[in-house]
Amino acid sequence: MFNLTENSEQQVKTCLDCDLMSPLFKLLTKSELKKVNDNRFAVNFRAGENIRKQGTFLSHVISLNAGLAKLYLEGINKRNIILRIIKPTKFIGGPGMYVDKRHHFTVTALVDSCACFIEVEVFKKIIQSNKEFGEGFNKELSTNTLSTFNRLINLTQKQMPGRLADVLIYLSDEIFLSRKFKLLLSKNDLAELSGMSKDNVGRVLNSFKNEGVIKIEDNTIEILKMDSLRVISRIG
Repeated sequence: MFNLTENSEQQVKTCLDCDLMSPLFKLLTKSELKKVNDNRFAVNFRAGENIRKQGTFLSHVISLNAGLAKLYLEGINKRNIILRIIKPTKFIGGPGMYVDKRHHFTVTALVDSCACFIEVEVFKKIIQSNKEFGEGFNKELSTNTLSTFNRLINLTQKQMPGRLADVLIYLSDEIFLSRKFKLLLSKNDLAELSGMSKDNVGRVLNSFKNEGVIKIEDNTIEILKMDSLRVISRIG
């Protein structure tokens, strides 16, 4: 699901026959879809490459078609905060679309990925002309905003075990959709997701492992006691 297949670039031929696009595009008319197709391009990214950079000019809305990416704020002294993990087929937009035409966060591919870049002015015109599409897009942005609010509360009000429990539950429930998953994120990524140091991430993971809450083997994490993990998350 998260690896870029060898023929992903060939699959993204036109928006009219693409099977990698966001379900929201199904709300567009053929003429609107053609307009999107005429004003977009697809790019393949290798793991670790920036898809967009904080502070740069926002000229395109991005749709992640394949792969997995992290969206994060670049902080002071290279201390970053990962706000969320992006998986297909989510949009990467942001407040800069309507405020200052700047990217306010960086997005980096976690694995080999493919993304479509759609000219922002064309995208905004379609939002204005197609009410159902516009509402769907705004709902997605609002959901992301609420998720960010909740994460910031957790980062500032919970102790380290609660924060890391939140991260593992998030990865299990929302990203990998399984209690057993290959950890495609580095310890540094886990630290930036939980607002902790890498050393503390390692200590808390070992604590969870020793308590039988999780199992770690060959870079794969299995949550053995989800109820216990949710209790740790709740009590913070």
